[in-house]
Amino acid sequence: MTISLGQLIIWLIIGALVGTLVGRLVKDRRRGFGFGGNLLLGLVGAVVGGILFDLLNIDLGLGSLAITAEDLIAAFAGSLLVLLALRFVRR
Repeated sequence: MTISLGQLIIWLIIGALVGTLVGRLVKDRRRGFGFGGNLLLGLVGAVVGGILFDLLNIDLGLGSLAITAEDLIAAFAGSLLVLLALRFVRR
C-alpha cells in the first residue's frame, strides 16, 4: 500500500476538522476534548480510517486528491474506532 504525500496532507486536514466533530459528539459539549485532544483524535482517526478504507478496498468513487466525502467518512470512522480502542484499553 502506498500513500502519497498529498493524500496524507488531505487526511491530516480532514482529521483536524473531523476530530472536532467527533469530540463534540462524544463529549456532548462544545469544546469536545479541547483543541489539542480534538486535533490529535482527528489526525489519528484520519490515518486509521484512511488505512482501513485502503485495506478493505473501500472506494466510494468520490475523487482522488481533494477533500471528499469519502475522506470525511473515513476520518470519522477512524476517529470513532480510536475512541473505542482507547476505552477498551483503559478498562
